Order: sequence, then structure tokens, then C-alpha cells
Amino acid sequence: MADIWVISDTHFGHDNIIKFCNRPFSDIYDMNETMVERWNSRVKPGDKVYHLGDVYFGSSQYAWDTLKRLNGKKRLVLGNHDNALGQIERNFFQKVVVWRRFDDLGLLLTHVPVHPSTLRENRFKKQMVNVHGHIHTNPSPEGPYRCVCVEQTDYFPVHIEELKG
Repeated sequence: MADIWVISDTHFGHDNIIKFCNRPFSDIYDMNETMVERWNSRVKPGDKVYHLGDVYFGSSQYAWDTLKRLNGKKRLVLGNHDNALGQIERNFFQKVVVWRRFDDLGLLLTHVPVHPSTLRENRFKKQMVNVHGHIHTNPSPEGPYRCVCVEQTDYFPVHIEELKG
């Protein structure tokens, strides 16, 4: 049976993200290779992966060369650095969405943390946990939030069962 994984803010090919977020890599090649290895160490080819945005930054050819090596059937929750109509997004992601809800797990997947009123019972059947990215090394808001930015997951995807509410 296929597993479901979640990850955010890989920023493949983004040289300055190493400095901005104090990532423990010598350069983008070291960073990208480490993230590809860690992704593929967990994700099997038939698994689903929800990437919560900000996949790559910079050269689309470099992104193409990196993304084609990642296991899994990928879905993208758009981030602020993604292009919904871009060739990379259309070729490497089976679905591109603004958010994804898993009612059975009590999860709402988004790029940015959403306002608490969005997570309350009056909007959904029950309180949802907001699984998000975007904030890199900063803490999530207080309450039902889980950040899956790579800086907070040791650059590994996280199994969806570990995130449920």
C-alpha cells in the first residue's frame, strides 16, 4: 500500500537560502543532493508526496534535473515562489492546488499558516491541524499547527500519520 508524505520549502537550487536559513550545507549541490537522498530514503516510487510549496528557486533546467530524481507521485500546494502555470509544476506534479484537506485525519495542508478561525469547527466538521510550511526556522503559531519546512524536519519528508490531529 502506498504511503503519503509531506514536505515544504525545499528551495532546490536556491543558493542564498543556505545563508538566509542557516542551512548546514556548503553549497547548493550539497544541499540538493542531501535532500534528494533523504527524500528517496523514505519515499517509494508509488507513494504520494504533498509538497507544501517553494519547491525550487532559480534555473528551471536545474530544477528539472533535480526533481526528476525524486521518488513518488507528487502533488503541489502552491507556495509564494511557485508558478501554477509553470512547466516545472505542470510536468512534475500530478496536481497543483491552493490547499488540501484530509477530513479523516483532521489535517489542512497549506503553504502558510492559516488564521485560527479557518481551523475551527464552524468551518469544518471538527478542529483541523494546519500542516504548513513557509516559516522556515521560525516557530509555528500557538495552537493546532505543524510545520514541515525542511529546516524543521532535518530535510526529510514527514509521514502523514505523524501529523494527524
